[in-house]
Amino acid sequence: MKQTIGRIDKVDFPLLDLHEIAVKIDTGAYTSSIHCKNVKEENSVLKCDFLDEEHPNYHGKEILFTNFETTKVKSSNGIVQNRYKIKTEIILFGETHEILLTLSDREEMKFPVLLGRKFLNKKYIVDTNLANLSFKRKQIK
Repeated sequence: MKQTIGRIDKVDFPLLDLHEIAVKIDTGAYTSSIHCKNVKEENSVLKCDFLDEEHPNYHGKEILFTNFETTKVKSSNGIVQNRYKIKTEIILFGETHEILLTLSDREEMKFPVLLGRKFLNKKYIVDTNLANLSFKRKQIK
């Protein structure tokens, strides 16, 4: 049975040492993405700065990836971009899942992470009237 998830939530990315990060659930987006700046590849290592003003400990934190690839992503305005894509883990409702995230500059966006339908498919049903279901469950435990 699929778990119900709301329109927004707060999740953990344990391998990135990022916790209680705000995410927007977006069934209109195919891929999931994370907001970062200064993305550069040096000596087969991908470096980027994670940005989230709500978390001063993480805002500007440099994250390194040795396992990454590039992919083409069509944005909501129809423009196709080449983006880096990484594989990591996400914790939702106390369960750890693998997730592919593209690295993008979401500076104009309210949420630093977008969860798209490739990740949501077969796991979650979205109820747009609800919010922070996974985070609330975590707070109770």
